[in-house]
Amino acid sequence: MTASLMLRKLGAYPRQNGLAWGLREIGRIEKTLFTLEWLQSPELRRRVQVGLNKGEAKNALARAVFFNRLGEVRDRSYEDQLYRASGLHLVVAAIVLWNTVYLSRAVDTLQARGMEIPEDYLQHLSPLGWEHITLTGDYVWNLKQRIDINNPRPLREKIVLVKGAAGKR
Repeated sequence: MTASLMLRKLGAYPRQNGLAWGLREIGRIEKTLFTLEWLQSPELRRRVQVGLNKGEAKNALARAVFFNRLGEVRDRSYEDQLYRASGLHLVVAAIVLWNTVYLSRAVDTLQARGMEIPEDYLQHLSPLGWEHITLTGDYVWNLKQRIDINNPRPLREKIVLVKGAAGKR
């Protein structure tokens, strides 16, 4: 039996039963154990903060993309609201994909030029930036133009490095 099915069955009972009470108490024990581990482990708090920061960065990107109508969903029907939310998620996913491809190509290019980039630095890269993307204006899409995914736009030659971050300047 899946957990969701079990919870649905427990929620359908008119009164609380022994199994529901027992599961609630186990949940409280788990929450208490996590709280104790949270208080004792700076590493756990750091990992959780990193996860929260990633979520906030994604939300900031979505807010930046969703500037029309002051960021408010004013569609009346649920279906239209769903379409608008799906479109927002699609655009955010496209930006993340674009950034991921080009970050990967930039790292590969730097390594091919002999620059050592420690793995510790790579874990801090994020594809959630949008400063280089024009979010306002008119967009003209040439539907007849075929884009070769294996031959993307070349990287810019100007590479700015943080002093001492990755090899020689």
